Amino acid sequence: MLAKIGCYVQNLNEFVTSGRNFNGVLDATTGVHVKGSNTLRAKMAKIISIIPFLLFGLAGAAFGDDDSQPEAVPPGDTAPPLAAPASGPANAAGDMKLQDNPPSRYTVKRGDTLWWISGRFLKNPWKWPDIWGVNRDLVKNPHLIYPGDVIILDLTGATPRLRLEGVADGGMSRWYGYELQTTKLEPRMRSTSSRMAIPTIPAKDIEPFLTRPLVVEPDAIARAPRIVATADARVVLGADNMGYATGIDKGKGPYWNLYRPGRTFLDPDTGEELGNEAVYLGDAEMTAFGEVSTFRVTKAVQEIVKDDRLTVMPPEQSMAYAPHAPEKQVRGKVVAGSDNSVFEIAPLSVVIVNRGARDGIEVGHVLGLYRSEGMVTLGDRKVPLPEQQYGVLLVFRVFNKLAYGFVMNAKRQVNVNDIVKNP
Repeated sequence: MLAKIGCYVQNLNEFVTSGRNFNGVLDATTGVHVKGSNTLRAKMAKIISIIPFLLFGLAGAAFGDDDSQPEAVPPGDTAPPLAAPASGPANAAGDMKLQDNPPSRYTVKRGDTLWWISGRFLKNPWKWPDIWGVNRDLVKNPHLIYPGDVIILDLTGATPRLRLEGVADGGMSRWYGYELQTTKLEPRMRSTSSRMAIPTIPAKDIEPFLTRPLVVEPDAIARAPRIVATADARVVLGADNMGYATGIDKGKGPYWNLYRPGRTFLDPDTGEELGNEAVYLGDAEMTAFGEVSTFRVTKAVQEIVKDDRLTVMPPEQSMAYAPHAPEKQVRGKVVAGSDNSVFEIAPLSVVIVNRGARDGIEVGHVLGLYRSEGMVTLGDRKVPLPEQQYGVLLVFRVFNKLAYGFVMNAKRQVNVNDIVKNP
């Protein structure tokens, strides 16, 4: 229909604008040659000018445009897309499956996490950015939900959504780093400090792994600064003791971690050396720089001795994780636990996988944990049984060839050499 209207408009427009047609028209009824009028031409031009707007309205109706209005945004702010989760098959709305009997509302309690709260509504709780309708690439504060907030499950739209009760925009202003004005202002006793906000995952379980060196490159230990002597001829250094180290670069600042080389991580399939564990011993502050620098131990969690190493204290890492599946296919293996465990690593524990930044792994990636139950004989050959997913882990720290992940849930114990891949 739109194509036909377009043709009529084009023909009518030629009739009005063409001097040849308009200045000499033969009346089909009387047979009289009628001359054009400038006044009539002007009127017809006005009629033509509004037809495109009518067509635009018809096109909108034909393609299902709605009359929804954009939400208000504070002056100077630009509204991000409110319901634009990351693209890709792993984040498709069809994968966002609700629990069989999800609650219609939930009051946030101290000790909750976004993952746990979303698990009350979703079968895949790591998809909480989808059900909140937030874009993980734009979100600034992905855990600004506080104890006492009431979460509503909204099923009125095409896609289920979680909203905050009593917040004008359902909580979007918190996710994107701005606050919309409310129509009613009242005194509040509750503080909205970010320290009280609900985290994505249990903070206490991974905080020790965020401020430690953890892994050093295979050839870095030989070049690392090291302790060459202790003050007062001490055998062991503890907090507030003084020591001396070589290889310290003044340009890297005064704050350093103390560590001791630990396990060497090898790729289980290729045998490649992926990195060396850095066993965290404590922290040190340089008090004088030189060929031999002087330092004071500011924190000690283990005994510190001569020949232990130093590395620059890493910057504080944010715990604002927005879980998401890798955009490309990833396949790797669990190479170790956070300690010397080889088998039976429990859920809610830290594991190390043989994929890192060079493989496209990033903080916030969710990987499925898989295992095959063995082989089966078919005729004259053995065929592996299909790999079954039994859990998921969240990557929270990434090195070049390795990554640390937190096992969020698992139906069984995690074993070294279990498979990790897209969930």
